[in-house]
Amino acid sequence: MEEEMKFKKEFLQEMEGKTIQKTIIDHSRWSVLYERVFEYGGKLYCTHYSVGATEQQDEGPYEYEPDEIECQEVKPVEKLVIVYEIIEGN
Repeated sequence: MEEEMKFKKEFLQEMEGKTIQKTIIDHSRWSVLYERVFEYGGKLYCTHYSVGATEQQDEGPYEYEPDEIECQEVKPVEKLVIVYEIIEGN
């Protein structure tokens, strides 16, 4: 069952210290879109926000979002990742 919780925009803007993970998931000419996992009340939640891509773009986290933002509860999952490396000497 999917758990969601609403958080006030100001709360999410001010809680940088509780961020567990912040990942760039997309970008455009004007904005960079982030996925953020944070801890609250012993649970982990995920949210998305965008910021201006350059100093000329005046866009802060959650700036154009509603006053309350729905965040989904998440859990850590261990995954095996295969990467490919160049063979030395070829």
